[in-house]
Amino acid sequence: METEIWMLLLPIILLPVFFAMGWFAARVDMKTVLKQAKSVPSGFYKSLDALVDRKTGKAARELAEVIDQQPQSYDLNLTLGKLYRQRGENDKAIHMHQALLDSPDTVGDKRERVLFELGQNYQSAGLVDRAEQIFLNLQNGNMAKEARQVLLGIYQQDRDWEKAIEMAQLLSHDERTYQFETAQFYCELAQAALFRSDFEAACGYAHKALDINKKCTRANMILGDIEQKQGNFGAAIDAYTAIEKQNHEYLSMVGERLYDAYDALGKPREGLNILIGYMKTFPQLDLINVIYEKSLLLEGESQAAQTAVELVRQKPDLSGVYRLLGLQLSELNPEWKADADMMRSVIGRQLQKSVMYRCRNCHFKSQVFFWHCPACNKWETFTPNRIEV
Repeated sequence: METEIWMLLLPIILLPVFFAMGWFAARVDMKTVLKQAKSVPSGFYKSLDALVDRKTGKAARELAEVIDQQPQSYDLNLTLGKLYRQRGENDKAIHMHQALLDSPDTVGDKRERVLFELGQNYQSAGLVDRAEQIFLNLQNGNMAKEARQVLLGIYQQDRDWEKAIEMAQLLSHDERTYQFETAQFYCELAQAALFRSDFEAACGYAHKALDINKKCTRANMILGDIEQKQGNFGAAIDAYTAIEKQNHEYLSMVGERLYDAYDALGKPREGLNILIGYMKTFPQLDLINVIYEKSLLLEGESQAAQTAVELVRQKPDLSGVYRLLGLQLSELNPEWKADADMMRSVIGRQLQKSVMYRCRNCHFKSQVFFWHCPACNKWETFTPNRIEV
């Protein structure tokens, strides 16, 4: 009986002991936290504050002072070197990371990380060969993916498309296949071969691009150009018209070449009708100028003007209105002609400012079309038709 009573009272008796132990443990943890907080130099927080305010120069100076107090800190040295590189102080960045690399404590994964940063320093400083060698040596370690991504960028910058293809294939996996990029690399090789009039090589590269990406419109453009240059106008037409099934937005880029192929076969009117049909089906295509000029040759001024007016009215925009005013000027009352001409000039100036190609990824704008965006380095992101921006 007494044993049962003691068993019931024991938890109650020990309750203050448990409470005291918990309170003591909490106090110990809090003291540890406070001690660690006090051990972080104030310059570290000053550096963070400067970074938030985007004062990278001050941030670098404050962090350098912290490192003077803790010279063996791996993370701080690594970060300061990256900060120097961001500021364009590549010599300091190289010196910082090279010193860290020479430390006997920098081994294993830490060493690979420092080498990766050092390679980026060399690349930023324009020492691309040294950077490339470092990244090539990192391909067998934990930084292999990151190193290959940088190498891919280097090879694209150097226009070394063979190596770019090899690197893209190494990087390909289920989540990211790099098929668009690789197809474009083959198209670059095909374009270069076509420029040399090496039609066989150009054709082979273009077909490889299509094998990788069946919707690669650029490959069919190149195939059409190859056939056109060799006088195979029927095959050229087949290549150009195949673009409609791939991505009809790119038809405006081959409109004149498609007409020329039909013209070479003695079928210019059929070529013109196809272009008119494209624009009626896809009003966003930038074909109005080509259609008007070819129609002018075949049908005369009156019919060419009527065709252009019908197409402009289907989808009016700045380019169409500019063309429409030009067509109507000769028929206007002399009292209105000067004002209409002035309005057309104003629209023309506005066209140059606001109607252009634009990258869908970074919104970079240009009067010139690019397959490879010069701002964000993405492929196939430019609108194939000029738009109002």
